Amino acid sequence: MADPAVPGGTRRVLVIDDEPGHRMMLRVVLEDGGWRVDEAGGGREGLTRLAETRPDAVLLDMRMPDMEGSAVLAEILAARPGLPVIMLTAYGSVGAAVEAMKHGAYDYLTKPADNDELLAVLDKAFDYARLLRENAALKAGLARGPELVGQSPAMERLRQTVAQVGPSEATVLILGESGTGKELVAEMLHAASHRATGPLVKVNCAALPGDLLESELFGYVKGAFTGAVTNKPGRFQLAGGGTLFLDEVGELPLALQAKLLRALQERVVEPLGGVKPEPVDVRILAATNRDLKAEAAAGRFREDLYYRLAVLELTIPPLRERPGDVPLLAAHLLRRLGEKNRKQVRDPSPAFLDALLAWNWPGNVRELENVLERALILARADTLTPDLLPPQVLRAWGGGTSGSAPGAAEGSGPVPSAPSAPAASLDDAEREAIARALEVHGGHREKTAEALGVSRRTLQYKLRKYGLARR
Repeated sequence: MADPAVPGGTRRVLVIDDEPGHRMMLRVVLEDGGWRVDEAGGGREGLTRLAETRPDAVLLDMRMPDMEGSAVLAEILAARPGLPVIMLTAYGSVGAAVEAMKHGAYDYLTKPADNDELLAVLDKAFDYARLLRENAALKAGLARGPELVGQSPAMERLRQTVAQVGPSEATVLILGESGTGKELVAEMLHAASHRATGPLVKVNCAALPGDLLESELFGYVKGAFTGAVTNKPGRFQLAGGGTLFLDEVGELPLALQAKLLRALQERVVEPLGGVKPEPVDVRILAATNRDLKAEAAAGRFREDLYYRLAVLELTIPPLRERPGDVPLLAAHLLRRLGEKNRKQVRDPSPAFLDALLAWNWPGNVRELENVLERALILARADTLTPDLLPPQVLRAWGGGTSGSAPGAAEGSGPVPSAPSAPAASLDDAEREAIARALEVHGGHREKTAEALGVSRRTLQYKLRKYGLARR
């Protein structure tokens, strides 16, 4: 059975052996087992074929007239580190094959090999090679670390600020609406700090009631309450040498705010039921979607704690203020979602992107990710089309203009795609309609948007798109 993880579904093996009859026998067995077989009659030819065929595994004879198998093995592993090479050896030279394994060979088989054993060893070798590739990809992703996606001036400024603030020890308050990526910015600050090798411990202050949150933050000692049968360190202690991220810090009860203020001022915590404070070495990052100044004025948040948290403030712009970043974010999220769900990464159609740009994204990047995941799940074709979008997005776009049947905006799921006109003619028609509406309303944009049934932001985007912004 073809492996879905391999491009084209084909597993490829290179057989390097100077005996034509043995190569022929191996070809028959391996092709029956679903492998594509390439052959070489000697070591030098095998090295040339290696570069040409890019196999997933190699079967290599130990003894050949032009080169010893051990020499060929060394050159193969130098050119393709991690490529599984299975040595083929006569019964009398098993010791040499074992020695080859010490130098990087994956396994060995004695000639003539049992067919089932041959296929089983190759299948394991292929799985091993795939595991190495996946680990390399994972390490590459971790090496890159978290990243902010977007080219808007606001995002460029945010990147520069994170790079500048990250190495400091200052407490940072990250502000922004829900779904803008406050946790991502916290991860970037930690990664850019001198504490990057230490832990990043996260606490959602809105997820637990006050009494549980207190023990979660500061820990407790044995006997502090019924069920406390042993000492338990809090998140402050667990984050020692690293960073503590307090998400939704605006939800902290007032009583806990006083304890947090002391921890920030004196760098000590007192576990629940404890009799003496414990020193802690952490950097504090906090995030909220609330206006903490207003909360302090209303008596719901301590003003002194606000100033302790807001030594430095970073504000993440909402997605509606940087619509030009939507296509970049969509491409990034589609790639990530495809990897996460093990689905083919699909390309958005121009109309699909237009529809995304027409929506104002009240839920920000999190909402965009959810909408794209929905589209990927529902998609049947290789290209994402507007009919895969939720009704509210279609309504903002104008609904049913390209690729969605009438009534698509009111439905709860995808509707059959109607045959669409070429993109160029649709763009021409839309440009002409907008130009006429502008002329009728004397260039008044608000009246034009109302007449066209779109938001003013959508109209502004369309005016820029069609070169009508100066009219």
